[in-house]
Order: sequence, then C-alpha cells, then structure tokens
Amino acid sequence: MGRYIALPSMDFDRRSSKQSKAVPKGCLAVKVGLEEEGQRRFVIPITYLSDPRFRRLLEEAQEVYGFRTPGPLRIPCSVDDFLHLKWLMEREHSHSC
Repeated sequence: MGRYIALPSMDFDRRSSKQSKAVPKGCLAVKVGLEEEGQRRFVIPITYLSDPRFRRLLEEAQEVYGFRTPGPLRIPCSVDDFLHLKWLMEREHSHSC
C-alpha cells in the first residue's frame, strides 16, 4: 500500500495582501527556495502531488519544516532546481495554472 505524506496546514488569512493572489481551482500555491536565495511563489496543478519526483520534495519539506507550518506549502530546494522539475512535469503532463 502507498505511503501518505502529511501536508502542512494551509490555513491562512486570505485577506492578507501577500497571500490574496487568486489560486485557480485545481491548483495550489507553494513557496520554493533555499534560505540563502530567498523564496519564490509558484502556482502548480494539484496533479503534481502524485508525481514521484514532487513527492520526494514533499518528503524533504516534511523533514525540514515538520507537519504544521503557517502559510503556503514550502519546498526546500533551489528555485532553479524547482523550475527544471516543473518544466519536466509540464512537458510530460501538459498542465498549467
């Protein structure tokens, strides 16, 4: 049977100017970046959550940030690495948000 990954709590104040950017249905906002480079917000299709490569990033996020973090899901990898992975997934799945 497959392993389940607990996602961090995504409860946040939608009135906040930083987080009020609309996220289309079927998509999710994530923050990506290492501490030394800062973080950047991306909107990705929720179907990426089932991709094995993205699931590894989720496991890493769980190890680094724990189960409950405030705000959007944070991914601990470089923006460049995430952009490459996103490009690969978009090429294979033809999804966009």
